[in-house]
Amino acid sequence: MNSLSSVIYLVWFLSEILLHRILRGGDQADKKKQDKGSLAFIWIVIIVCINIAAIVAIKTPFIISPGPLMNRIGLSVILLGMLLRFVSIAQLGRLFTVVVTIRKDHHIKKNGLYGILRHPSYAGSLLSFLGFGLSVNNWLALAIVFIPVLSVFIYRMNVEEKMLTAQFGEEYTDYMKHTSRILPWIY
Repeated sequence: MNSLSSVIYLVWFLSEILLHRILRGGDQADKKKQDKGSLAFIWIVIIVCINIAAIVAIKTPFIISPGPLMNRIGLSVILLGMLLRFVSIAQLGRLFTVVVTIRKDHHIKKNGLYGILRHPSYAGSLLSFLGFGLSVNNWLALAIVFIPVLSVFIYRMNVEEKMLTAQFGEEYTDYMKHTSRILPWIY
């Protein structure tokens, strides 16, 4: 691993820790504790899978592409994912929290990235995990990090969409019909 990789991994990881610490939600009027343990589950899966993928990348010969190009592509994808995540958080503004919560005066965001995707922040995060898998340049490591993380994010999206449907009813189900979850016009 080169120093650029180390810096980007560190910035990515620290940005997620800061988001978790700063954007938890906490207004007394918020409806809390709706995430059904999904946030803790996501963190456990992420930490386990990243560590296993890093070991697998070092110990196995399943190279995606020889040379440094795949590492650079992967690092670029991590940065692109971070950018998508930060832009989506900024667009959602005070309604964004890392826990599944209905904020006071909550409404459904339907413009910007949220006019296309219901979960652009998750899409950005998943893009970064895909980038990590690519950056270690190993097919098996890519699968080990991306598939379980995608699975726990899908679980999280199910929890969140169920809560939002319960809160907003037909308005949210109509919104779901006109947007994709994380991949524009596909999923």
